Amino acid sequence: MSLDHASSPTCLAAAAQRLGLTGTVDAVCVVDQLIRDDPGPVGVTGIDKRPVSGPVMVRSLGLHGDLQADRKHHGGEEKAVYAYAADDAVWWAEQLGRDISPGSFGENLRISGSAGEDFDVDGAFPGERWRVGDRLVLEVTRPRIPCATFGRWMDQPGWVKRFLQAGRPGTYFRVVTPGEVRAGDPVEVIAAAEAPELTIREIALAKGPTAARPND
Repeated sequence: MSLDHASSPTCLAAAAQRLGLTGTVDAVCVVDQLIRDDPGPVGVTGIDKRPVSGPVMVRSLGLHGDLQADRKHHGGEEKAVYAYAADDAVWWAEQLGRDISPGSFGENLRISGSAGEDFDVDGAFPGERWRVGDRLVLEVTRPRIPCATFGRWMDQPGWVKRFLQAGRPGTYFRVVTPGEVRAGDPVEVIAAAEAPELTIREIALAKGPTAARPND
């Protein structure tokens, strides 16, 4: 399906079915320290994110206390917040035989479904809006297409392509309404995408693996 075609009735129905989905913020993560990354474009990376307690303010460029070292390729209004599903982190932990604690993938928000139900973060369509906590409103923008820094951080051969081929990329958001977020906050899909085409997962699977270099 081309990204520039009009939305089909099937896509419109799929987008509408997500309206009202609920989840929970398991953890809110910001950068803990800059990590040396000599092969990278700026020599350091802000991928090392850790959970924080208490409320964190979120504005147009992201979470208070967070930062991106390579601002040419990371951050900005369209990638202000990065969320990852708890279920996908559990899946990766099983695949890798190691714990994938909140922030391990550089995410700001670790999200789980309410009452043990699945909350499909990557099943979202660009343009979908979520309310997080009392006031914060986020709009889905794009999947994460990771760089080689992520591979070095994970210390896994061929990690970038493997991550993308798994169809569990995590989702970026822009901030529609600033507000605070904290662990335990409810998450709700409050507006369906107006012109749905591909989900975040489908976009990543269609575009991502071809962007990975052989050694990434």
